[in-house]
Amino acid sequence: MLIIPAIDLKDGACVRLRQGRMDDSTVFSDDPVSMAAKWVDAGCRRLHLVDLNGAFEGQPVNGEVVAAIARRYPNLPIQIGGGIRSLETIEHYVKAGVSYVIIGTKAVKQPEFVGEACRAFPGRIIVGLDAKDGFVATDGWAEVSALQVVDLAKRFEADGVAAIVYTDIAKDGMMQGCNVPATVALANATGIPVIASGGIHNLGDIQALLDTRTPGIVGAITGRAIYEGTLDVAEAQALCDLKYKVE
Repeated sequence: MLIIPAIDLKDGACVRLRQGRMDDSTVFSDDPVSMAAKWVDAGCRRLHLVDLNGAFEGQPVNGEVVAAIARRYPNLPIQIGGGIRSLETIEHYVKAGVSYVIIGTKAVKQPEFVGEACRAFPGRIIVGLDAKDGFVATDGWAEVSALQVVDLAKRFEADGVAAIVYTDIAKDGMMQGCNVPATVALANATGIPVIASGGIHNLGDIQALLDTRTPGIVGAITGRAIYEGTLDVAEAQALCDLKYKVE
């Protein structure tokens, strides 16, 4: 299981939100490239970038910052989400050196777009499913649909998506632990690898995911915890690697 540091971009700065609220953000750095360097130096093997402005506006806003990080670390897998609603945007990010592009809102509103994107960019498409009380939220979490997360995820099984990033909005940024039962249920319900997101606070939360022995959970995204120092990236990745070696 990979520990994946999150760099959330708002107005060119690195921030963290609480429960997806743009008006409840904490700025951790005005230099996202240097922040990426910090996590790379700590031994991370993938970065999770989110264009928060883009998620609300429906098109990339912090794309230049994303490209700058990709140029700095051309051999590091990077996944980007936020405002990705067209094949042209996906192509732009792929050409900029991004490894994976996360489709969120568009996957909910036009599920057929996921298959189209997977055919155009095989192996590079991740679906982001953000849930509030089990229902999928869209548009930067401003709207909640009538779709259940598991039901929607199953629609993408035949499309060839690389993974699903699953976030429980109620947990995100609150550092109270991620929604382990819902993450496990999603991983077990589909054949798509799942990346856990939202609420990870400390090493105990990583251990809780590992203890489920769910092979479909392949990563855990962490944000506020690593910025506030309650979780150490290197220590968390070492725990995951040890678990893998033991088993």
